[in-house]
Amino acid sequence: MASAVRHQPVASFQSHPERYRHWKLAIDGAIARLGMDIKEENGLRPEDYELKQNSYDLGVDIELADAIERLRFEHPEVRVLVFESLLPKVFCAGANIRMLASSTHGFKVNFCRYTNETRLSLEDASQHSGLRSLCAANGTAAGGGYELALAADRIYLVDDGNAAVSLPEVPLLGVLPGTGGLTRLVDKRKVRRDLADLFCTKAEGFRARDALRYGLIDGSFPRSRWEAGVSAAAADLAAQSPTRASQGVPLSPVNSQVDGRTRRYRSVELTLDAEARVATLTVRAPEALAPASASALRDEGAESWAIRVFREIDDALLHLRFNHDTVGLVLLRTEGDPDAVLAHDAVVHDNPGDWFATEIRLLRARVLRRLDNTAKSMFAIVDRGSCFVGSLFELALAADRSYMLSDDEAGPTLHPTRAASGGTYPMGTAISRLQARFAREPQRAKDLLESEHPMHAEEALSSGLVTLAPDAIDWDDEIRIAIEERISLSPDALTGMEQNLRFVGNEGCDTKIFGRLSAWQNWIFQRPNAVGEEGALTLYGHPTRPRFDFRRT
Repeated sequence: MASAVRHQPVASFQSHPERYRHWKLAIDGAIARLGMDIKEENGLRPEDYELKQNSYDLGVDIELADAIERLRFEHPEVRVLVFESLLPKVFCAGANIRMLASSTHGFKVNFCRYTNETRLSLEDASQHSGLRSLCAANGTAAGGGYELALAADRIYLVDDGNAAVSLPEVPLLGVLPGTGGLTRLVDKRKVRRDLADLFCTKAEGFRARDALRYGLIDGSFPRSRWEAGVSAAAADLAAQSPTRASQGVPLSPVNSQVDGRTRRYRSVELTLDAEARVATLTVRAPEALAPASASALRDEGAESWAIRVFREIDDALLHLRFNHDTVGLVLLRTEGDPDAVLAHDAVVHDNPGDWFATEIRLLRARVLRRLDNTAKSMFAIVDRGSCFVGSLFELALAADRSYMLSDDEAGPTLHPTRAASGGTYPMGTAISRLQARFAREPQRAKDLLESEHPMHAEEALSSGLVTLAPDAIDWDDEIRIAIEERISLSPDALTGMEQNLRFVGNEGCDTKIFGRLSAWQNWIFQRPNAVGEEGALTLYGHPTRPRFDFRRT
């Protein structure tokens, strides 16, 4: 039977090509190759599973996410990323089944969420940075392996009579593909619904001829012409994308120190109250002067507050997700000089043609979307000393509620700006958070951006930018009661409620993937048909066949 279900804290979400255990990155001019060579014994929990057949766990994906990010910042000369396997006759068997079976429910869902975000970052790189991607599957790409391929711009499969693409989760495991495979089939590749249905219930999948006929891949080559064919396809794809720059900017490590209940970064602090199930995420304004130009911003590189603070927020969010699953509410706070935030924002926003400033904006947008997709309640606390302005105002807009201290003219202010809140950092629905907030009154969003200025509590409340604005007498009690009420509610119901309320507007591929993940995978991963003693996921690899409760609801 499967190993006992376990939860183990994730020590770090940081990596570097010199420390990769599962990937090999090689760069030759405009083309980068990322070779998958997953070491069986190097899983995050090697006592529970082996990563056979290039199957992956969270550690593999942390390295993958790092590689994609580094190519965007450190190698702007690269125009195409080729994914390939360094194992003969196998591409990737997908997420490791033993890992899934031996993990807690929360870890499984957060693992799926993280892998989704990594693949979305690959598509984001193609759409916004001109970094195209090509999957060169020299063997079978199954489950998550094919889902990685689906995130690429082009997919090529070796035609050797044996290699296939497949999504076998439904027939073999009683669960769903967890990384957007179903949605990308019909939304991105526009595979016909009936053919997609056939494909997703055929455990062995389709070999090259039928996969090409059904639109599951873009091309194939026999093994005798495989390397030449892939190289030509990569060169063709590279010719379609311009070079952003000839020299990149190194990404320095995101460092933090843990002191009791607090994880401290240079500009971010995450403090936990485990007993109350509440965390406070505090973001500090920059203390150094803003760089005077785009060139000076590049000279500061990854140590500039403009990029560093959002990388620190990102790391803190990942620790919240994986290592603090009982925390149900995150209080978002800011502190420092609002003008300093706006000054650092200016050099990022006022240089639209600079590749590095562009990549910083895109990174900020990805971090804010990760915040949107985090299954925690979020309250923005706007009190004395706050600096919810410019890009940091997006944190308040992302919150489920916002509380602003109503005080005299010395009290806190909010300051939305057109540069930050006018669409620079879109949600997964492709609209700004301000547009989502005022979906019923779109003109109000436009008016607020036209008259951008710092607002005290009364104006912020009347403008609809905050939920409540208690005065100093009631402030402490109002916040305390709001926190106590929130954490007393069912976490399952809150996750579903927040997922429904946060994403206003038309669905896109991103929101479909995450919405369906939250609703369906959350449910299916707990059903006896998948994870019960006789469930398909539990019994995978054993001679005993699963037993299903055939009632449908």
